[in-house]
Amino acid sequence: MADLSEDLATLRAAVIAAGKLALDVRDEASATAWDKSPGHPVTVADLSVNALLADALTGARPNYGWLSEETADDPVARRKERVWVVDPIDGTRAYMRPGDPHWCISGAVVEHGVPVAGVIYAPAMGKLYEARCGGGAYLNGEPLEVTGCSAESGCRLITNLQMINHPAWPEPWPPVTLADPKPNATLLRLAFVAEGIWDGVIVLWRKSDWDLAAGALLIEEAGGLATTHKGEPFAFNGPVPAQRSLIAAGKALHPLLVRRTSAVELPDPASETA
Repeated sequence: MADLSEDLATLRAAVIAAGKLALDVRDEASATAWDKSPGHPVTVADLSVNALLADALTGARPNYGWLSEETADDPVARRKERVWVVDPIDGTRAYMRPGDPHWCISGAVVEHGVPVAGVIYAPAMGKLYEARCGGGAYLNGEPLEVTGCSAESGCRLITNLQMINHPAWPEPWPPVTLADPKPNATLLRLAFVAEGIWDGVIVLWRKSDWDLAAGALLIEEAGGLATTHKGEPFAFNGPVPAQRSLIAAGKALHPLLVRRTSAVELPDPASETA
């Protein structure tokens, strides 16, 4: 089994190369998009980046499993001690909009359901985030730390205005600052919280493992917590590779957000049949 620092170096090189490819074909790719499912566009770049990452990562570690948004899932092939978990382009809608930099390419190594190395690269922003279990989180080589925000009132959140203003909450939300516009890419939302630009992120709907794995590790190595809205730890690479929700923040704010949202009932993907 490779050393985690070696896996991280392999990830870094592959994701940087994939970012260059995505930038090079962006104009062409934006003109050749289609919907793989309602509201979920895909471009030729998503597939080209996926192929590059698959060649680089599985070529370097043929004994690792593979999970990617742009590859048909094979649960049997994922029954490995370590698995590459890849999002070729997170934020495809932003990628398709001229001048919008809020998209990224991501890869993670998941071992026994836990991310242990991860890279998030936003090439149009010049931001390379990376983390290794027990080794800290970094942006372009500089260490990251989540904010010390310890109160809901006045906190800076990446979430939906409609959710904050929903009349079904037992008690109204206190005044908060919301990201506007909200980054389309979930992985960038997590990266921005790890960077300390924002205090927390809330997503009260299902997210696939490739949307979360590298970002969850980045948050934790930056001193924060990333869980479901009920405070449950993520278990990645399960029979259904998805999580019911996301709450990520520093350790003082996180339990306050969980307390507020945990009564919301959302289906657990783990209860589904693969």
